Amino acid sequence: MKQRTLGTSGLIVSEIGFGCMGLNFGYAKKLDRPNALAMIRAAFDRGVTLFDTAEVYGPFTNEELVGEALRPVRDQVVIATKFGFRIDPATGGMGGLDSRPENIKAVAEASLKRLGVDVIDLFYQHRVDPAVPIEDVAGAVRDLISEGKVRHFGLSEPGAETVRKAHAVQPVSALQNEYSLWTRGPESNGILDACEELGIGFVPYSPLGKGFLTGALSSSTHLADSDFRKHLPRFTPDAMANNQALVELLRAIGDERGATPAQVALAWLLAQRPWIVPIPGTTRIDRLEENLGGANVALSAADLARITAAADAIVIEGERYPPALLAATGR
Repeated sequence: MKQRTLGTSGLIVSEIGFGCMGLNFGYAKKLDRPNALAMIRAAFDRGVTLFDTAEVYGPFTNEELVGEALRPVRDQVVIATKFGFRIDPATGGMGGLDSRPENIKAVAEASLKRLGVDVIDLFYQHRVDPAVPIEDVAGAVRDLISEGKVRHFGLSEPGAETVRKAHAVQPVSALQNEYSLWTRGPESNGILDACEELGIGFVPYSPLGKGFLTGALSSSTHLADSDFRKHLPRFTPDAMANNQALVELLRAIGDERGATPAQVALAWLLAQRPWIVPIPGTTRIDRLEENLGGANVALSAADLARITAAADAIVIEGERYPPALLAATGR
């Protein structure tokens, strides 16, 4: 697999990474430990070197899986994890946002132990905490970098002005925001512009629309109550029915190129900027190989213009998150 550099940070990773959340968190289908470990190793064996996790996934258990699976190849991979929530260590219960410097440092110590590593390659603030100045957050991560416990600082779902304020204190290596053909906010909210201006890499999460852009879901798909998509406005039956037009666009382009809708969606993302590295996740080897194949789909300038123009004409029904979760983005 080819590699990309995340902005001007010098952080070099595979051009498609692997989002580990869904292995044992968020979706109804979860892998047991042996199979989750095998999936992570399979991704590495196929050239993936960027692996994304977070303390809140599980909580805590996803980091343990990632650390165990990658221990034999630790010096060949980049492990990203995240801080920013208040989590009861006894129950795993969520208590809201918490990016106080003392909590950031405590999370770093705990994540180092769970991952079984000496240093965290990329440490993201998971969501901006309005109660803590971003300069204090950046300063806390700067301290961790100076102590050799963290290599790179990242932010997830910030607003562009927050990025600039943080970057002035501690250079930001990567932003992780949702971005795909059905979530194109970073194009208009200043985030991609800020990345370009400041030399920051961009790591789109949910690059396949939480599975919708693969074409595997329809209005008749039953989502279990334990599947977090059940509670997202875009995954109501009516919304999925109306949003199928985007999948059909991807399918039509794919049929011309011998590619799947997922591969076209990922190829489109990769073509947007040379410092974009999407992190699709999956629990299936065949889907992993399909996703990685997206890097081999060559879209011409005419293809890209056609896809973008057609996508512009499609009105996506439903917000990507319920109001309370949406309010925690773009701060």
